[in-house]
Amino acid sequence: MEERININVSAVDYDKTSKALSRQLSLLEEMVHGQDDFVMSDSEFAFGWNFFVLSVNKTLVEKLAEMMGVDFDKIKGKGIEKKFLTWLTKNVETKSPRFKLAIKEEMESSKFGIF
Repeated sequence: MEERININVSAVDYDKTSKALSRQLSLLEEMVHGQDDFVMSDSEFAFGWNFFVLSVNKTLVEKLAEMMGVDFDKIKGKGIEKKFLTWLTKNVETKSPRFKLAIKEEMESSKFGIF
C-alpha cells in the first residue's frame, strides 16, 4: 500500500475547486508519468463552505520534488508535504474562488492540543 498525503480542502465553490485541483493533479501525473495517484472524497456543506478530502500518493509528490530539484527546495514550507501544499495552492488559486488546503493529520492532532 502506498503512503498517502491526506489534505483537507475547504472551498466556497466545490465544482470549480474540485475541477481545478483535478486538472492540476492530472497535469502533474502526465508530467511525471503517474497514473491514478490522487482521489477526492465527496463534499460536505456547512457554514457556506464545502469540505472534502484530497488524498495524493506520496510518490507523486516525491517525483515532483525530484523533477523540480532546487526550485522545489525554495518553495515556502517545512517538509515535502507543506511545500507541496504551497505549490498546489499557487497553481490552483487563479482558477478557483476562495479555498484553503491543510494537512489532515496536522488538523486532527492540533484539535486535541498536541503539536
